[in-house]
Amino acid sequence: MDASAIATGEAALFLDFDGTLVEIAPRPDAVEIPPGLPRLLMRLADRLGGALAVVSGRTIPELEAFLPIPLALAGEHGAAIRHIPGTVPERIALASPPPEWRERAQALALRFPGTLVEPKAHGFAVHYRLAPEAAAPIRALLETLIAGNARFELLPARMAWEVKPAAVSKGTAVATLLARAPFAGRRPVFVGDDVTDEAGMTAARAAGGLGLRLQDAFGTPAALRDWLARLAA
Repeated sequence: MDASAIATGEAALFLDFDGTLVEIAPRPDAVEIPPGLPRLLMRLADRLGGALAVVSGRTIPELEAFLPIPLALAGEHGAAIRHIPGTVPERIALASPPPEWRERAQALALRFPGTLVEPKAHGFAVHYRLAPEAAAPIRALLETLIAGNARFELLPARMAWEVKPAAVSKGTAVATLLARAPFAGRRPVFVGDDVTDEAGMTAARAAGGLGLRLQDAFGTPAALRDWLARLAA
């Protein structure tokens, strides 16, 4: 893989969080941050003139709790973006799903111990990693709930289904970040591991950069971290 644009500081680097920077955990709140990862990201951000962003389906407060360092962040698939560290995130005006949707998802989750409903500002995700038999019933319910409502879409993730606004994606997040300094004018490189990351990969390629699937380009989050460490050295 050609890493010259990153090594010479000419790229804009966009990194997914769960399953890419860090290993997937049984529950979203159980993620472990590898020692040295925050410092590594800061070194690499310095090399790139600040043009490094974590782009995630998580909320920005969650990302800040895991990575308490000054980085650009895009949360909730681009619904909230913090271009410059230390500033208030900008939010896109989006509708939220009816409360009944989440209530029905939670009622279904009670039938499958280990299933978790993760609330978000403009949607929610239902995780079934600890109850894989719940995958089909969850999908069927969520498809029924959003049927005929063009403002929302059902997004498959690794052992989860997510109801999210159709107007935003990791692709719109990349495009928004690329429109401003310090990302503007740089070659974008997006790294992700999941279906939820494909829009970000596509946006990076459309802007003349690279969209890299973790499993194909690196194999594991640990291998990606090793690659990032070599670039930052």
